[in-house]
Amino acid sequence: MPRLTQADLANLNHNFEERTPQELIQWAAVTFDQRVAALSAMQQSGNVIAHMISQLGLKIPILFVDTGVMFQETLDTRDRLARDYNLEIRTLQPAKTMEEQTAEHGVLYLSPDGQEKCCHMRKVEPLQRIAGQYSGIVSSLRRSDGGRRAHNPILTIDVEMNALRINPLANFSDEQMTEYIETNRVITNPLHAQGYATIGCNRCTTPVMPGEPKRAGRWRHLGPWSMYCGINPTDMNDPTHNYIELTQEEIDRIMGIENDFMI
Repeated sequence: MPRLTQADLANLNHNFEERTPQELIQWAAVTFDQRVAALSAMQQSGNVIAHMISQLGLKIPILFVDTGVMFQETLDTRDRLARDYNLEIRTLQPAKTMEEQTAEHGVLYLSPDGQEKCCHMRKVEPLQRIAGQYSGIVSSLRRSDGGRRAHNPILTIDVEMNALRINPLANFSDEQMTEYIETNRVITNPLHAQGYATIGCNRCTTPVMPGEPKRAGRWRHLGPWSMYCGINPTDMNDPTHNYIELTQEEIDRIMGIENDFMI
């Protein structure tokens, strides 16, 4: 099977820096056709992506991982997006309930190692179970989120999912995000208005105080050792020396050798 590496994407990433998020989403839709989906945790960035997909009239499904311990506000936001934006939202769930997991492993999220294991079982594994169904996954990571995302490329390989991640909002600033949400009256998770800068499971997410980093409210009880859940590959490792395997036709379309969409 032909391979695609992060190095192969260097020129394309450079050229895509000047493109709008809408153009990048359209590129993904044309390039991958029925084998593209978007990934959202029902936070601001993901909701902006959902709004853009709806406004563009694209039939790109939204993947949402329900860990079983999400805030009710998050689940309500999911339902509003599906209804008001006429989107297909595919909810993925872990193999075990939180009660079943706790009975077997104890309360994992009370230690850094346990948190990593818990996030892997409840967030990463549900997504990995559909690996191979999509060759392109539209994500909503932004460089302005800081931390490991400060230099996140628009296109990055996802080895675990054997797919290309597309981040249309990679260079979207906080000001652009606010302007887009206000101008388009984007549906947002009401927890954002209550001080939650980022939103995950109800066990491990707290509001952020003024002056704190955006991700200070995630796993606050574990200190600075736990910042990410592992569902986004660029949060966890350097994909430079890894590769994904796609069909030659898909790689040709990605690289612009065989693609009717001009960007």
